[in-house]
Amino acid sequence: MAGITRIFNGKMDATSKLRCGNIDNQSLPLASAGFTYIAMLIFIAIISVVLASIGEVWHMAVQREKENELLFVGNQFRRALDQYSRTSVPGVNRFPMSLDDLLQDPRFPNTKRHLRKIFMDPITGTTNWGLYKGPSGEIMGVYSLSENEPVKKHNFNLANASFDDKNKYSEWIFMSTTARFNYGFKRQ
Repeated sequence: MAGITRIFNGKMDATSKLRCGNIDNQSLPLASAGFTYIAMLIFIAIISVVLASIGEVWHMAVQREKENELLFVGNQFRRALDQYSRTSVPGVNRFPMSLDDLLQDPRFPNTKRHLRKIFMDPITGTTNWGLYKGPSGEIMGVYSLSENEPVKKHNFNLANASFDDKNKYSEWIFMSTTARFNYGFKRQ
């Protein structure tokens, strides 16, 4: 007798109503019907705000990592330029005319390397660098071609102390320490 419901005095009891799917408006209040929908909307809004803030923090962490990489790479160029100038032969260019001269020094008959490769600029993602040149066109420093604003503005080490309060990465010039105090340079 599965299809028969219990009837007491002409009325169905509560369990019978549930089994038969016969629920009247007094069993569940109308206000609770939309509560789940509104709760889900609020939950989605909160999750969206949290994910947006996590995205901002993630972007800032990636930017700081790129800056640290730029400082490392730029200091590698500075070290290579210093090494090139220290090993110069009298009467021959004291600084390289191109970045490729750092990979294989043309002043020596055997292979002499000051840099193992032309590093990629971590900010722009290319191997194109701005060149800080001396009066004869020799390279005395390099800088990023990015016009973006750096996150780090203070507390640089002594070699990079000139980067304090700079507004663009292109103002971070990794100049040879032997050429630092000569003012006859031009950017290219």
